[in-house]
Amino acid sequence: MNKKLLTQIKNEWRSNLWLVTELLLVSVVMWYIVDYMYVKAAVYYEPRGFDISHCYLIQMGRLTDKSPDFIPNQTKEQQREDVKGLAERLKYRPDIEAVGFGQNSYPYNGSNSGTEVRYDTLQSPGWTIRRLVSPDFVRVFQYHGTRGETPEQLAELLSHPKNFLASDNLYKKRYGRDLTPLVGKQFYLFGDTTETYTLGASLEVVRYSDYEQAWNSYSMVKLLPENWYDVGLELCVRVKEDQDKDFITRLKADSEKLYRVGNVFIAEVRSFDDIRRNYQQSQTNSMRSYILGMVFLLLNIFLGLLGTFWFRTQQRRGEIALMKSLGGTDHSVFVRQLVEGLLLLVIATIPAVFINWNLANSELNAWMNGTTIEGGRFIITVLISFILIALMIVVGIWIPARKAMKVQPAEALYNE
Repeated sequence: MNKKLLTQIKNEWRSNLWLVTELLLVSVVMWYIVDYMYVKAAVYYEPRGFDISHCYLIQMGRLTDKSPDFIPNQTKEQQREDVKGLAERLKYRPDIEAVGFGQNSYPYNGSNSGTEVRYDTLQSPGWTIRRLVSPDFVRVFQYHGTRGETPEQLAELLSHPKNFLASDNLYKKRYGRDLTPLVGKQFYLFGDTTETYTLGASLEVVRYSDYEQAWNSYSMVKLLPENWYDVGLELCVRVKEDQDKDFITRLKADSEKLYRVGNVFIAEVRSFDDIRRNYQQSQTNSMRSYILGMVFLLLNIFLGLLGTFWFRTQQRRGEIALMKSLGGTDHSVFVRQLVEGLLLLVIATIPAVFINWNLANSELNAWMNGTTIEGGRFIITVLISFILIALMIVVGIWIPARKAMKVQPAEALYNE
């Protein structure tokens, strides 16, 4: 059968050449689509390095002199103690697990500040995010260390003013070095070379958002200075797993009676699920548009291949009838048609792989981890593309072939 099939393909080389050319073009376009979607999905599902489930942002406010409850003539120290006092009260609330402060530090925050982390001749990228936080901030968002440090252990390390934490990839892009071996070493921070700080732990990479790649996300975490405590800070809380329902409503109901300390009060409470959704809305809408566009292209490719192989199989009704009249079964006839289509796809895939590789080398497709060429990724996307086209060919052959095989051989041959 194989020898006869190869001979038939050779004898029909003119029509097969056009079909192989079509499959070649389809393979290249399909690979580009699959590779693009593969990168976007891989980035989206990368570990984020933090967990916002059960987390809330509490915005604080301060009474003005127009309020009858306003306490005048407070010192800066008293104002700071009021802010800390509010956090202390929240810690004792039975439905809250952890309470932490941050300054432009919480996830999905568009106003983060950059900093510099230097060790010897190694210098972090300029867009390394500076997160100034209280120790329990890492417990709220469940940071983890690369050596297995728990959020509780990281909080303890961070409580020492001369310690700091930083993402493990801080020097990876520029120098190809992980940060973990440098734990315990002395570093310079904030561009100041007169004072050193100890790296307490290397963090699993904390991403900027769901659409930012981990390889390009850098951060350092440092203890918030005492004189920075103010109502402008971010007060973040993690509630216990079974306490999310109506938490905002319950907290607001108790806020006036239990959580006004001096002139400080709870002004607003927001879920981090809402913060995440609002922060990424434009990117999410853009991604949905890309996906719809890709799906439309895939549908057109499918219909094009379906039409091509449908027409090709319909044209062979007489040949199918002759094969059946010579003793061929429905199964053997279908397998022959299918093998021919898949063999033509294999022939087209060989040059398509070389074209795809050159497209990737030319950086015409999506970036991931700083490159458009990754061996494993390339093999996976080529295989996915091949399988998708193969499925389209199977459907394009199976439906018309099934109808053709229901026709009696004598009737089909007569019509021919």
